[in-house]
Amino acid sequence: MFFLLTLPFRLAFGLLMLPFALLFLPFLLLRLVIKSLVVLVALPFVLLTVGAALLVALVAALLAVMIPLLPVAFVAFCVWAIVRSSRPAYGHY
Repeated sequence: MFFLLTLPFRLAFGLLMLPFALLFLPFLLLRLVIKSLVVLVALPFVLLTVGAALLVALVAALLAVMIPLLPVAFVAFCVWAIVRSSRPAYGHY
């Protein structure tokens, strides 16, 4: 409701300020160009940092899953070593 009540005033003010807005247009375009250049220069570094962070997170997640499984792997290794050492030795012909 407030938007509709103030609409005529904003339209009139907008029409009065149009010449000044046209004066600022080149500066707005220059700002857009400079921001675009900054983004193009910074984008490779941002992507590299994001990739490194994802790699670190993946390694951390793998360690978080694998470390609790180390006792099970040790028991499996012991069983494998016992079974391997108890096999009869066959002669090679």
